[in-house]
Amino acid sequence: MNFDTAFLAGFALLLLRIIIAIVFFSSGKSHVQKPKERGESIGMSPAATTILGLAEIIGAISIAFGIFTQIGALLLMGAMLGAMYKKIFVWKTGFYEDKGYGWHYDLLLFLGAFVIFATHGGNLILF
Repeated sequence: MNFDTAFLAGFALLLLRIIIAIVFFSSGKSHVQKPKERGESIGMSPAATTILGLAEIIGAISIAFGIFTQIGALLLMGAMLGAMYKKIFVWKTGFYEDKGYGWHYDLLLFLGAFVIFATHGGNLILF
C-alpha cells in the first residue's frame, strides 16, 4: 500500500535543512570561537580553521533560511568532502569506529547537503 505523501516534500526538505544547519552552525561556531584548539584537533592552522568555521556558518544560515540554498549546500558539501578525506586517507579512520566517529557521520551530512543542493532546498525557500 502506498500513501500519497508528495504534499510533505517541501516540509520534509525544510526539516532536513534546519537540522543540518543546526549541526553545521554549531561546528562552525566552535571553529571560529576556538580556532587554535579546534585546529590542533583536526590538523589545520588557526587561520584555516577560522575560514572553515565561517564557511560552515554561512552555509548553515543559507540553507536554514532558504537564501541561495544551493551555494550554501555546496559550502557544506565541500567541508564534508574535506572531513571525509582527512578521516579516510590521513587518519585511516574506518566507516564505523569504536572510539569517536567514523566517516559514516560525515557521509550522512554530505548526502543531506547534496539532497538540498539537488532539490534547491524545496519550495519553502526565500531565494
